[in-house]
Amino acid sequence: MTIARVDFIAGMAKGLAVLESFDTQRQRLNATLAAERAGLTRAAARRHLLTLAHLGYLETDGSWFWLSPKVLRFSGSYLASSRLPRAIQPILNRLAGLAGESFSTVVLDGDHVVIVARSGSAQLAYGLHLGARLPAHATSTGRVLLAAKTRAEFGAWLKGRELARLTGHTVVEPRAFRALIEEVRQQDYCLASEEHELGVHALAVPLRDMDGRVVAALNVVTTRQRLEPKTLQKDLLPRLQEAARELRPLL
Repeated sequence: MTIARVDFIAGMAKGLAVLESFDTQRQRLNATLAAERAGLTRAAARRHLLTLAHLGYLETDGSWFWLSPKVLRFSGSYLASSRLPRAIQPILNRLAGLAGESFSTVVLDGDHVVIVARSGSAQLAYGLHLGARLPAHATSTGRVLLAAKTRAEFGAWLKGRELARLTGHTVVEPRAFRALIEEVRQQDYCLASEEHELGVHALAVPLRDMDGRVVAALNVVTTRQRLEPKTLQKDLLPRLQEAARELRPLL
């Protein structure tokens, strides 16, 4: 969404940029690190950190800052009010019960995918918690959602972007990645094996609404043995595709 310059509140944007600077790699930041991550001067970052701490969204020891539980108000409000997680959760639970694997639903947010619903299985890989942000280029769900873009839109997304190599298996060369997305577009599912994290294998399909628009992706995280082609075609992929068809009228 674009807005008129007069309607844009720069201070709010900067404050949110400071909040978004905290992640799993950097749980604690000082003013210098926050400035580097948010693209602000150190003085501006310090003021935003102090303001956020005063409002209760950050905690601090005087030098370092970290997120407080109050930030969960935002995710809690989204999960309580958004139709997508509520519609999907029962099916995720059923899939996990039938297949004994971990299932989740994600949406695309810029360079990342965000987990908005997941099954209650204890077999989830590290970091695959509700609200987790994962790099789109190295995940099965991210590739499904990128493949849902038009070729022009995907070209604009990829142009000038440096894809991070997270493991020795991650596809990062632009031409190879473009071909990979085209393959996902043609087959309408994606298999990613140890590209985001070693030992993590995932299979994803798109979730479409009644107008055919891809609104999210559904995936399963499983073992290498379960990703053997015969098992894939017989068990996991059909389960995901059936769930996607069932969810379509609800999205």
